[in-house]
Amino acid sequence: MVILDMKGVSNVTDFFVIASGTSDRQVQAIADSVQEALAQRKIRLWHEEGYTEAQWIVLDYGDIITHVFLQEKREFYNLERLWSVAPRKYLEKKREGISSIAPKRK
Repeated sequence: MVILDMKGVSNVTDFFVIASGTSDRQVQAIADSVQEALAQRKIRLWHEEGYTEAQWIVLDYGDIITHVFLQEKREFYNLERLWSVAPRKYLEKKREGISSIAPKRK
């Protein structure tokens, strides 16, 4: 998983979170996990796209847009290259997920 800091690069969002899975079920499970983690922090999902097909799921939270790809689609669209000027942070540990950038809301 990689987080692109889009502040100063795009006026659409502050962060892109990019993750991938090796099957459509895994892509959906990752998206479900993101939604659960942010719902616990009271962060509202504005828009979801692509869940049924599970090739590229977009979860738009306003300040954070999460892209969950099937691995081959991630390599094809290569958002990391497209937004190469954005500073990035690679996350490996489970506890360092999307919650690490999401503020708690009341």
